[in-house]
Amino acid sequence: MKVISSIIVIILLLCGGALWFLAGGSLNEYVKAQIESVGQQLTEQKVSVNKVDIQLTKGAGSIFGLTLPNPNKYNYPNAFSLGEITLDIDIESLTSDPIVLDAIVIQKPEAFVEFTKAGGANIKDLIDTIEKNLPKSKQASKPTSDGQPEPKLTIKKVILAGTALSVDLSALGNKEHQATLQDITLTNIGGSEGLPASQIGSVIVKEALSEIWRHTKQVQKEKIKAKATEKLKEKAKEKLSELFN
Repeated sequence: MKVISSIIVIILLLCGGALWFLAGGSLNEYVKAQIESVGQQLTEQKVSVNKVDIQLTKGAGSIFGLTLPNPNKYNYPNAFSLGEITLDIDIESLTSDPIVLDAIVIQKPEAFVEFTKAGGANIKDLIDTIEKNLPKSKQASKPTSDGQPEPKLTIKKVILAGTALSVDLSALGNKEHQATLQDITLTNIGGSEGLPASQIGSVIVKEALSEIWRHTKQVQKEKIKAKATEKLKEKAKEKLSELFN
């Protein structure tokens, strides 16, 4: 699943499948329903999407307003909020194997990370839940509705552009902090042979969420260190004040 998220992410799990689903209903509604359904299965949270707009003839697509709620024990309503995800599809590859997506760009995603007194965090809980719900071994591709082999996908790059990160360390005696992460780029998802459309999202989400978690831990470390340094300086000032009074 792709950070995450993304995570992730999650939003991408069946975008691939949508590229070949052209019969029996609205493509956009199908993509929207699948993102929400599979996202909920993986995260055990009610994933929602406002709108999907896939334009195969232009080799483009967009997904708007995807949100991933937090587990109930956390205060933030959402763990992630993604305004717009754009897809750049290699049109010539639609009849080949694997189908190629040149890029998936997630514009200014927002991640809300909340730590507990025990040092746990919402994003870590979600990663663990996703890991639990993923297949434990490599599965064969599923046939499509007409009995044909499921298409494979390869994605050249996935970019999380300018993730706005909120980190709440209140439970650890600190406070809430904001940071904007440098672009996170995942490359060559699926490799030269590609992965089945129903599986490639799992790889992306795991990698993206792991990257966001890595950045979050770095922010946590820096802020706690800064707080400790501030306390030491305050104590030093108190000692000096006692000496000269």
